[in-house]
Amino acid sequence: MAEQITVTAPDGATAQLDAGTTLRDALQELGLIRGQILAARVDGGIRDLDSGVSHDAAVAPVPADSDDGREVLRHSVAHIMAQAVTDLYPGAKFAIGPPIADGFYYDFDVREPFTPEDLERIENRMHEIVRENQAFRRRELQRDEALELFVDQPYKREIIERATGGEGVSADETADVDPDARHVVTVYDNIRPDGSAWADLCRGPHIPTTKWVPAFKLQRVAGAYWRGDEKRPMLQRIYGTAWESRKALAAHLERLEQARERDHRKLGRELDLISFPDELGAGLAVWHPKGSVVRQEIEDYIRREVRRRGYQPAYTPHIGKAALWETSGHLGFYAENMYPPVEIDPGRDDKGVDYYLKPMNCPFHVLIYRSRQRSYRELPVRLSELGTVYRYERSGVIHGLLRARGFTQDDSHIFCTPEQVVDEALACVEFAVDVYRDFGFTEGPSRVALSTRPPKAETVGTDEGWAQAEDALRHALDRSGLDYVVDEGEGAFYGPKIDMHVTDAIGRSWQLTTVQVDFNEPERFDISYTGEDGSPHRPWMVHRALLGSVDRFFAILLEHFAGAFPTWLAPVQTVIVPVADRHHEYGEKVLGTLTGSGLRAALDDSPDSMGAKIRKHQLGKVPYQLIVGDEEAAQGTVAVRPRVGQQRKAVPLDEFVAELSNEVGTRGIHA
Repeated sequence: MAEQITVTAPDGATAQLDAGTTLRDALQELGLIRGQILAARVDGGIRDLDSGVSHDAAVAPVPADSDDGREVLRHSVAHIMAQAVTDLYPGAKFAIGPPIADGFYYDFDVREPFTPEDLERIENRMHEIVRENQAFRRRELQRDEALELFVDQPYKREIIERATGGEGVSADETADVDPDARHVVTVYDNIRPDGSAWADLCRGPHIPTTKWVPAFKLQRVAGAYWRGDEKRPMLQRIYGTAWESRKALAAHLERLEQARERDHRKLGRELDLISFPDELGAGLAVWHPKGSVVRQEIEDYIRREVRRRGYQPAYTPHIGKAALWETSGHLGFYAENMYPPVEIDPGRDDKGVDYYLKPMNCPFHVLIYRSRQRSYRELPVRLSELGTVYRYERSGVIHGLLRARGFTQDDSHIFCTPEQVVDEALACVEFAVDVYRDFGFTEGPSRVALSTRPPKAETVGTDEGWAQAEDALRHALDRSGLDYVVDEGEGAFYGPKIDMHVTDAIGRSWQLTTVQVDFNEPERFDISYTGEDGSPHRPWMVHRALLGSVDRFFAILLEHFAGAFPTWLAPVQTVIVPVADRHHEYGEKVLGTLTGSGLRAALDDSPDSMGAKIRKHQLGKVPYQLIVGDEEAAQGTVAVRPRVGQQRKAVPLDEFVAELSNEVGTRGIHA
């Protein structure tokens, strides 16, 4: 008689089964096969439906329309794409193909770059593979067996050798192999109709068969260096997406089209806000006058709010000596994201001193705190700076202002006693929620996460220190009343953090705020305060950036509003459009009244027709156009043509100025 095991559903229901029963049958027995179920969760981990369960376990279905289900689906479609490529291009070498946000990719080493026509051929072959109903079959291989199987695939062999040799693998490569693997790796075979198999190195899980793929689309090709190293081969990366239904795929493609129309680089050029000159270098932007107005409004808002909340201003240099970054730990943990040093002031031995562009502002603020002895009565000390930093991002990941090499952070560092840290962290979270509301994200944060100690910080601080810092952030979040999740191992090298996201107008999630508790930097810089007992004590340090960076926040706002900034942020809040040349004089009077009230206004005295002027300013996303002609000049009124809403005639000028001033002053948000 077969050994009996107990499986337990999320609602507590149980079933007695034979050991080795497949997870598909276990879910069926528990009545959990409802809708399209692609895999199963067993004691927290996700496994293939066809795998057996051999012990008492908690099981749950993984639906196709869940985040986990989509990840399984997309990883499976990535395998199908790799099979299609190797079918069509004999000799192609395939590297890694992980699922990513909203899709997947796979890297290939081929003789010639893929063309749009190639993508069409590959997609057609993928549809054939889907129709062939090829089963995914998992098997385990010893290291040497796996190396022999992939004898003609150098990238797969390298992954196997690195993983089994204890050298470690990248985050994307963990889709292929367990980073703790030593002797055994797993492979998935796609079983063709003739019984032969196409094999790929993979941890899984996968869908049972290719026929379970409902909808996918290949999107584009990009170059990608193997392992992100410019000294390694340049591979061809094909991106695609897959969804649980054709309807879901169509909705995603529509969102992508909206995103293309809202791209801040495109809008920045069309609206004369920003540009990225080739002469300047990748990841660096210049701000045109109109874009600078919006940026100044964002910065002025932050300056007002930090003063109101008890922060003190600071200014720091853009570079610092190597010794500073050695003390802070950045050269030990962050050097790959820093620009190379500049050597200056050579001595007698012709060897100079290395200076680095700053990737972060925090060490400078520590130096300000350390400039004199501090008393517990002074704490908390809150320093705030709009500080420009420089980070060496690889060229392949640069994306306008969203991923740049030079940007300005709304950076603050709070030095406080251990007893104050929860209150300070909570105040930062509440500050962030207020910022989101004022800038139009009225629903508040869409995701809040507590990120804990990362593996690379095993040698940083003590277990007790990390636990205390994580508990402080947890208590702050509990008091905030916000729902949050825990992202294990995603903290910074110097301490745990809170990450806060917002969702934009087309449903995209953006991380903005970071609040980090740091017990490491105070130790490294040996800073202290004199306690009530007269003895020196170590302060805690809270890092926080509400916007992330001013540049990135500007880009997110630009895309969120599709260029139609709310009136208080708009570079030009209203344009006066004279009906004819004889109305220019009255237009000048209207302009003077508006600008005299502190409003941003312009007079269009160009020779264009009135209709052409109106169309131009509509395309320019100007919130209000004021049409002035004979009647308006005679009565001291304006005809108001808003960007949104009905046109109004004969509006007294003073009345409009009051209305506009109120809208700007209250930061009214209109589409």
